[in-house]
Order: sequence, then C-alpha cells, then structure tokens
Amino acid sequence: MAKPKKEESSDEAKKIVDDAKNFIEKAIADIGSTTATKQLILGTASGWITGFITMKIGKLAAVGIGGGVILLHIASQKGYIDINWDKINKRVDKITDKIEKEATGKSPDWFDKVISFAKDNSYYSAGFTGGFFFGIASS
Repeated sequence: MAKPKKEESSDEAKKIVDDAKNFIEKAIADIGSTTATKQLILGTASGWITGFITMKIGKLAAVGIGGGVILLHIASQKGYIDINWDKINKRVDKITDKIEKEATGKSPDWFDKVISFAKDNSYYSAGFTGGFFFGIASS
C-alpha cells in the first residue's frame, strides 16, 4: 500500500480543521437564535462535559506530574541521578516569562470575545457555568 504524500496529508488535515472550525462557528452562531430553555439546556450539558473532562485530565496530569517529581527525588536521593536545580529553576523562569509575554499579548482579544458571547447568550452562559461545576463535582 502506497503512503500518501505529505502535501496530500497536509491538505486533508487543513480541510478537516477548516470544516471543524466552520461547524463550531455555525453552532455558536445558532445558539443565540434558540429559545432561552434550549440555551440553558445546551449550556448546562456542554458545561458539565467540559467540567468533567477538565477534572479527569487534571487528576491524570496531577498524578503524572506528582509521581514524576517523587520518582526524581527518590532517584536523586539514591544517587542514580544528580539534579542541577539552579539550572532547572533558570529554565523554568525563562519559559514562564515567555508564556506570560505570549498570554498577555493575545489574551485581551480572546477574553473580549468570551465576554461578548457571554453577554449575548446569557442563558447559555449561565447553563454552561452551572454545568461546568456539576461536571467538576461529579468527576
């Protein structure tokens, strides 16, 4: 079986991303034209799913990171590895500064869109917020 060319794979991936983006934009645009009850139900359902998934991923990430840190300390204590903490802290500080610079440069546009959407679709937003916390509580 022949492998697809990189250009074909790239074009297919771009098409899938564009289709998904168009679907999401259409779905978000349609929310505002539905009844308040439907907005509340959709918001609650999508909020619950988001909260539930966030907590599951968060728990998994916390276990992975925590376990990794513990294993690193045990390996360091036993003499298997030698950790240069000063070098690690300097790298972490550089990465943190870079992320903070990126986030502060782009966050107002994204945040303004979220606030505008929340104001325009208050029933959906209220349902989403409540559903999000239901999802966190049920995970």
